[in-house]
Amino acid sequence: MYVFKTFIMLFATALVGCQDAGTQVIDQPNLPTRPNILWLVAEDLSPIISSFGDDTVATPNLDRLAAEGVRYTRVFSTSGVCAPSRAAIATGMYQNRIGAQHMRTTNVSGFGVEGLIAYEAVPPPYVKMHSQYFREAGYYTSNNAKEDYQFRKAVTAWDESSNQAHWRNRASGQPFFSIFNFGITHESQVWAQAENPLRVPEDLEVPIPPYLPDTEIARQDIRRVYSNIIAMDEQVGRILDELEADGLLESTVIFWYTDHGGPLPRQKRLLYDAGLQVPMIIRYPDGWRAGESDEQLISFVDFKSTALSLAGMEPPDYVDGRAFAGEFQSSEERQYIHAAADRFDRQYDTIRAVRDARFKYLRNYNPEQGYYLPLTYREQMPIMQELLRLRDLGQLNEAQAQWFRLVKPEQELFDTESDPHELVNLATDPAYAEKLSELSAELDNWLSGFDDKGMMPEPDFIREIWPGMEQPVTRSPTATQQYGRVVLASTTEGANIGYQILAADEELAGTWSVYTEPVPLAADQRLIAIAHRIGYKPSSMIELVGSTL
Repeated sequence: MYVFKTFIMLFATALVGCQDAGTQVIDQPNLPTRPNILWLVAEDLSPIISSFGDDTVATPNLDRLAAEGVRYTRVFSTSGVCAPSRAAIATGMYQNRIGAQHMRTTNVSGFGVEGLIAYEAVPPPYVKMHSQYFREAGYYTSNNAKEDYQFRKAVTAWDESSNQAHWRNRASGQPFFSIFNFGITHESQVWAQAENPLRVPEDLEVPIPPYLPDTEIARQDIRRVYSNIIAMDEQVGRILDELEADGLLESTVIFWYTDHGGPLPRQKRLLYDAGLQVPMIIRYPDGWRAGESDEQLISFVDFKSTALSLAGMEPPDYVDGRAFAGEFQSSEERQYIHAAADRFDRQYDTIRAVRDARFKYLRNYNPEQGYYLPLTYREQMPIMQELLRLRDLGQLNEAQAQWFRLVKPEQELFDTESDPHELVNLATDPAYAEKLSELSAELDNWLSGFDDKGMMPEPDFIREIWPGMEQPVTRSPTATQQYGRVVLASTTEGANIGYQILAADEELAGTWSVYTEPVPLAADQRLIAIAHRIGYKPSSMIELVGSTL
């Protein structure tokens, strides 16, 4: 069993372990040649756990991970909501670069936006999902079970993506890249769990951000957030129990992180730190840097490169991110992180952000539009209903009322050290003119590097990637013979080809092998092949019989 020790982090030890802001780690963990990579992903959660300084509830499983691993304290999503952020993680590219910026694209039923249809983002043809690189290197890849990438997963992306997906389904001795997602901390669980008993005392004192009301309704929802954290910690513990029971603890790099910031009003969907900043712990084999804290700036676009680097694979050169650990760790320090906010359900806005180690800059492209966007989904939450009730009664204080301002400035600048809730806009303060200019120029520099798809009306963008509002179809693979092997190809640029080799009477399986080189085919076998470019429909399947070659 994965028996947990009591987690004690002495202040002096923490000081010794901390890296100065911007420090680049130069040593590397002692990893196996092909280490397993395990991602444990909670949803909708800011750094409000004990190992990151919030001791409201106990999280013994995460505490042990922190004691045996590295706490990364400046990690940021590229969006304040899940689907665009997952697109960035899976591709290593900013969501507004690949047309995945709107929340969400593949399910727009009920939004009622004129000219809007469900569609898939279409990344450039050279883009492959993170998991496919692992598959091509011989890893077993499993995802349990959330996808939500703004596009259908490539047929070659995973060995298994389902509620039953697990590294235990791999071949003996095969290394794995496995993801487990924990939805209990999702925004929806604040109200969906209301009928279940709290896992915390009914009168638990909870921290209330100044932008939320201090009422019993609000406190109860925040208690539910912490109650769900306890449940998530237990779920993480069960996966870790299985890892240790399988004898894989010291051959696995374990990531625990969350898919963006917190679930509460003025957190999720916004580009304040409450919506972007996430806690992350990585446990490396052999106790490398155990118990330390690392303050380097990390973006979600860095995750793909880092996972590949830790497995000894050089990241592709098209990604926007950089490896912050492993064989191919970048020698350059990250000076800034970037983020974007666009459509949420039926509500449009366009905001871009850049942050250094201390200051956050926001550029509002629709200043005539207020901050608050009415969302039916979010208004199921009692604390949101409470905010609206108090607003209508004129009983919100200045900090609470800020979100409901009817217009917003074109530029905002926040000192996240002295003003962690980002309530004091310094953009017009002459004392910060130099910092404002620096970050504004950096935002321009970021956006000059690609065509920001969020600047185009969404229906026009759909017509650009799906001519005639029809999804392109990947062309079926062709097959030729070469030196007794089958060579597969598709004329659709960027198509991934999957294949299965079956006996004469064998049924098609659910998993496609990734085609990387010509394959042998015996006379008594059949080969089934399919092609799929991300964002396109998969092709029709072709079938070859070995006896006819």
